[in-house]
Amino acid sequence: MPKMKTHKGTAKRFRRTGTGKLMRAKAFKSHILTKKSQKRIRNFRKETVVSEADAKNVAARLNNH
Repeated sequence: MPKMKTHKGTAKRFRRTGTGKLMRAKAFKSHILTKKSQKRIRNFRKETVVSEADAKNVAARLNNH
């Protein structure tokens, strides 16, 4: 059977840390920013860890475990 290909859409959205955790960008920062506080907008810049429920699916598509 041929090798599994990395899902390129997933590869662009997620990254793996040195310890193997999956990191993702936060949502809600693209538009309608005027009503959101500066503190909230600032916190959207940070990456966060992918939840346990989603990690298995993301890892399968990243294909670099």
